[in-house]
Amino acid sequence: MQYRTLGRTGIKVSAYGLGALMFATRVGNPDPEDSIQIIHKALDAGINLIDTADAYEDSEEVVGRALKGRRDDVVLATKFGRPIGTDVNHRGTSRRWIISAVENSLRRLQTDYIDVYQIHRLDPETDIDETLSALTDLVHAGKVRALGSSNTPASYIVEAQWVAERRGLERFRTEQPPYSILSRGIEREVLPVAQQYGMGILTWGPLGQGMLTGRVRRGQETDVIRSRFLTSFSDERRLDAVEQLIVLAGDAALSMPHLAMAFAISHPGVTSALLGARTMEQLDGLLAGLDVVLTDDVLDRIDEIVPPGTDIGTLDQAYVPPAIVNLPLRRRLLAERGAV
Repeated sequence: MQYRTLGRTGIKVSAYGLGALMFATRVGNPDPEDSIQIIHKALDAGINLIDTADAYEDSEEVVGRALKGRRDDVVLATKFGRPIGTDVNHRGTSRRWIISAVENSLRRLQTDYIDVYQIHRLDPETDIDETLSALTDLVHAGKVRALGSSNTPASYIVEAQWVAERRGLERFRTEQPPYSILSRGIEREVLPVAQQYGMGILTWGPLGQGMLTGRVRRGQETDVIRSRFLTSFSDERRLDAVEQLIVLAGDAALSMPHLAMAFAISHPGVTSALLGARTMEQLDGLLAGLDVVLTDDVLDRIDEIVPPGTDIGTLDQAYVPPAIVNLPLRRRLLAERGAV
């Protein structure tokens, strides 16, 4: 297993981390005991980074149980900000919610500290200095070691860094964006900006939400295609790219998952890519490719299929900024337009 420094934190993490979205959730593995065994197998293989979130149903509880007796050997990352329940204040990045959210996560994770505490989504209703001020207090209190963001546009990364410097606050040390052969948009601005500020990058979705497993083929109905990620699996541009990548993987004597995972950690700006195994069989298959390194010839052919900095289609779980999603932010009120 390769180990890399997480930005400029000095923390060493494995080149592949374990994403916990699939543990004890309806969309993943509903069996907590099986999930715990998967976590133990990953740790035994040398993975020392586990990433979860308070919004992942029972995932934090399962991770906490799995880390009993092994906590100090693991770099534990979790996230906050997405809605928890129906209370309008149990979400976002306000100081009020941050202080509550971290205590809830610490309790579920059965730990005294979180190595990397990340905002899950941007909260346009909260000033960034309000958020960073609250998070800084958590660092000073010893409850959090490093701060991170997730799914963040480059402009917001820069703004957050500037605010931290001006206010004398702790800054974001990591960013967690989606990244795969099919989703290379972050190569344009996010990765270069993160590198400029010395941020570690923990990428999610290296298998393209299942499209890069080799099980999704044009004209073939599978259980994957019937899943909730229907938009991605019906995108003709993504299917075209996958068919070409399958040929490339065959020429390189690699499985599609191994090709995809090795690509995800080949960029110099990427620190670690998160594996999203749902079953022990899936984990074993991914672990078998931990030592795969892509040659320049293979990477050149990938660039021909999906040009650098290009997204082929749109991820079903992709972050869409409020300026696009919220109608009032992109359309003047009728009265303001002077319509009759």
